Amino acid sequence: MQMACSRVCLGVLIPLILFHKLHASSSLSLSVEKLKEDVIVSSPKPTFTAGFYAVGQNAFCFAIWYTNSPNTLVWIANRDHPVNGKRSTLSLLKSGNLVLTDAAQFQVWSTNTAATSKQVQLRLQDNGNLVLLESQNISSDVVIWQSFDFPTDTLLPGQALTKSTSLVSSRSGSNHSSGFYKLFFDSENVLRIMYEGPQVSSVYWPDPWLQNNNFGNGGTGNGRSTYNDSRVAVLDDFGYLVSSDNFTFRSIDYGAVLKRRLTLDHDGGARLYSKNDGEENWTMSGEFRSHPCYVHGICGANSYCRYDPPSGRKCSCLPGHSWVDSEDWSQGCKPTFQHLCSKKNSTDEYEARFLHIPDVDFYGYDLGYFGNYSYQQCESLCKQLCECKGFQHSFSDENAFFQCYPKTHLRNGNSQPGFKGSFFLRLPLSSRDEYENTIQNNGLVCGGDTEGSELLKRSYVQGGENGSVKFMLWFASVLGGVELVCIFLVWCFLFRNNRTLPSGAEGQGYVLAAAAGFRKFSYSELKQATKGFSEEIGRGGGGTVYKGVLTDNQVVAIKRLHEVANQGESEFLAEISIIGRLNHMNLISMLGYCAEGKHRLLVYEYMENGSLAHNLSSASNALDWSKRYNIAVGTARGLAYLHEECLEWVLHCDIKPQNILLDSDYKPKVGDFGLSKLLNRNNLNNSSFSRIRGTRGYMAPEWVFNLPITSKVDVYSYGIVLLEMITGRSPTTGVQLTELEAESPHHERLVTWVREKRMKGSEVGSSWVDQIVDPALGSNYDMNEMEILATVALECVEEEKNARPSMSRVAEKLQGHHTIVDALNKE
Repeated sequence: MQMACSRVCLGVLIPLILFHKLHASSSLSLSVEKLKEDVIVSSPKPTFTAGFYAVGQNAFCFAIWYTNSPNTLVWIANRDHPVNGKRSTLSLLKSGNLVLTDAAQFQVWSTNTAATSKQVQLRLQDNGNLVLLESQNISSDVVIWQSFDFPTDTLLPGQALTKSTSLVSSRSGSNHSSGFYKLFFDSENVLRIMYEGPQVSSVYWPDPWLQNNNFGNGGTGNGRSTYNDSRVAVLDDFGYLVSSDNFTFRSIDYGAVLKRRLTLDHDGGARLYSKNDGEENWTMSGEFRSHPCYVHGICGANSYCRYDPPSGRKCSCLPGHSWVDSEDWSQGCKPTFQHLCSKKNSTDEYEARFLHIPDVDFYGYDLGYFGNYSYQQCESLCKQLCECKGFQHSFSDENAFFQCYPKTHLRNGNSQPGFKGSFFLRLPLSSRDEYENTIQNNGLVCGGDTEGSELLKRSYVQGGENGSVKFMLWFASVLGGVELVCIFLVWCFLFRNNRTLPSGAEGQGYVLAAAAGFRKFSYSELKQATKGFSEEIGRGGGGTVYKGVLTDNQVVAIKRLHEVANQGESEFLAEISIIGRLNHMNLISMLGYCAEGKHRLLVYEYMENGSLAHNLSSASNALDWSKRYNIAVGTARGLAYLHEECLEWVLHCDIKPQNILLDSDYKPKVGDFGLSKLLNRNNLNNSSFSRIRGTRGYMAPEWVFNLPITSKVDVYSYGIVLLEMITGRSPTTGVQLTELEAESPHHERLVTWVREKRMKGSEVGSSWVDQIVDPALGSNYDMNEMEILATVALECVEEEKNARPSMSRVAEKLQGHHTIVDALNKE
C-alpha cells in the first residue's frame, strides 16, 4: 500500500500510523484488523479521525469521530450493516469507487462513484468532511463525493441540511443503527422532527397544533414560512443555526469559537453541544424542544410520560394495563381486560365505566372534536362508540367552553401538572374498584440504553479452538492476577503513609476530589501564590477569597474557609462533592483544593470582572442593559442545570449578587456552593436542613416559616436578584416610601414597591418600568426586555412556592425572547 503519513510519532512503544490521504493510483485499502494503525486524520489539526469503529462484539463500522472524544461519532457509513472483525476492508479502487467489503466476501457500502482520471484521493478535512477528490489537472481538484452530503445523526458547522438529506437518530446510546426519529424538510418547506415508529408515525416539532394555522399567509402559526423552497439549514462556528423556513436558534454560549455539533439524539431531542479545546466532556448549549415528554413515541401505546426535574422522565402504564416488554418502555402497554365490544347492555350502549386520570393528555387519534360538550355528553358519546378508548375533557380559555375529544388510540401520553383538562379512561363496567388505586409510580426510567450491542455471527469466521490460544489466555489471566495483587499492596502502602489524608467519612470527600481530577495543593503553595493572603477580592459567611498566581502563572481565586472545625469542614466537603459532579458554562469551575491540618482552601478559576454585586455598586456604570439581560439569562441557565439537568438534584440556597461572578466578557457564572444541599434523586422527600441557609434579603419565606425546602427557594432568591439588577436597589437597604412598607422586612419593601408601581402603571395606562429602572441606565434600555424581566422577577418572588416558575421555565422565557429579537435584528 502507498499511503501518505501525516505525522511521525517518536518514542512510543506501539507504532501508530495516521494517514491523511488515501490515493487510488492503485487499488488500496484500510483493514479492520489494523483499526488502530489504518486510520485517516484531518490535518494540520487532527480534530477528526476516520477509520473502523467497534459498535458491538465483532461488529465494526467505518466512521468519523472527534480525535479527542473517540466516543462522539459524527458520521457512519454502514450504521445498519456492521462488518465483521475479520478480513473486512475499505478500499479505494482504481475506478474511483470507495467500497466497504465484509469479510472479503460481499459489499455492504460504496460511494457509487467513477472517476475519469486515475488521480483520485480520499481526504478528511479539518471540518470533519470526508471528501473523494479527482484531480483534473495539476492545480485543481473536483469533489466527486463527500460525507457532508450523507449525514447520519449529526450536523457539523458549515454542513448544510438540505431537501434531500435528513438527520436520523441512533437506536439507543449503545446501538448506533438507525433509530425512530428524523429531522428533515417536509414537502411544505418546513423543518420538522418526526417519530417514525414500527407501527405509527407523527410529527411532534414544531408543535403539531400550530402546523395548520395561517398557511394561507405562508406561515405555520409559529413564525415559520412555507414560501422558501430552497430548504436548507446551516449551523455556524459561533453556535447560530438558521433555516430557510425562518427558524433560527442560538446556543447559550453563542459568539465563542468552540467545537460544536447539532445531534438528533436517540430520545428524539435535537440538541446543540459545544466543547472547549482540552475539555473532556460536551456541554448541551441548546435544545429545540425543551420538554422531554412532548417527544412522540417515548412511552408507547397505553402509557404516559411524566417528567419530574429531580428524578427525570418516567413512563407509566395506564390502569388496567401492563407492560408489553418490561425492559423496553417504547413498546408500551397492553390491556389486561377483555375487549369492551364483546357485549352490550339493555340501553344499546357498550358496557363501560370511566376512570378519571387528572393532568394527563394524549395527543392525536381523535374520533372528532366536539365543542361545548358537557362531561355527561362526552361520556355518553364515548359509550356509544365501540372503538372509543376514553376521552379528553378540557376547558378552552379561548372559546370559554368545554371541549370533548374521544380517542381511538392512546398514544403520545404525557402528564403535565398545569394542564387544564383531564383524561377519562374507559374500563369494563365489572371492574368497579379493581383499578381505582393503580395510578401510581409503576414507571420505567425513560431514555436509557435499552438496546444491547450487536453481535454478528458469521459462519465463515467460526472455527475450532486453538490449544496455543487457550494457553496464552491462561497465562495472561495469571499474570493479570499477580499485577492486581501488586497494585493493591502498593496502594495500601501509600495510603498508610499519606499523613494529610483524613480518615472515615471526611476522607471520602478528598478521595472524591482526587478522582475528579482536581489538583491537591499544599498550604505553603497557596500562601505563596496569594503573597501571604494579601489581596482580598471577596468575603462571605463561609470564608474569604483572595487573588493568587500559581507557579505556572495561572491567575486563580483562592477561597480560604474559616477555621471553624464543624462548620468549615462541612462546607468544604459540600463544595468538593457537589462541584465534582457539575459541568456547565454558567457554573464556576474548581481547579484544586488544600486539606492540610486545620487549613481548608479551594482553588477556582479567576473571574476578571468580579461579582455582580461589585459591578452594580460600581460608579463606572460598566453594566449596560445588554449585559444585565445576558447575566439574567446565563444565571437562569446555570440554576436550571443545577435543579433539573445534572446527575443529582442540587439546591444552591444562597443566590445573591455576591455569588454571581463575571468573566472578562461579563458572562455570568454561579459560584459558592458551600451552603448547597445535595439531594439524591432516589430520595426526593428528603428536604430536611440542619439549619437556615442563605442571606437575609434574598431568603424565601419557606426558611422563616419552617416549610419544606425545594428548588423554589433558589427561584425566589433569583427573583430578588433580578429586581436588584433592574432597580439598582439592594433589598437589604429597602425602598422606604410608605409607613406600611417601612414596617415590613427589608426584601418585602423592595418587592412591594415594584408591585405597587406595576399596579399603578396598569391603572393609568403608562409604562411602569420607567419608574423602577436603575438611574444608572438612564434611558438606555429596551422597554420590552425590561417589562419581561420585571414580570418574570415578580413571578419568581411569589409568596406561595407553587406559584413560582421553575428555573428552566424562566430560562426558556428569557432566552426565547432574546432569540426572537436577535433574529429580527439580524434580518
